[in-house]
Amino acid sequence: MARNELRPIVTLRSTADTGYTYVTRKNRRNDADRLTLRKYDPLARAHVLFREER
Repeated sequence: MARNELRPIVTLRSTADTGYTYVTRKNRRNDADRLTLRKYDPLARAHVLFREER
């Protein structure tokens, strides 16, 4: 099956320059460009934007 092609594993890096990352999967059909999510950064102690890293 094409599991790895349709939903690849991506790394989300914090935009607060703390170096904190999340690892998740994304659906290429729904999110063709880079993924941006607002998640909690424990080093910054705040919710910040996390952008997909390639």
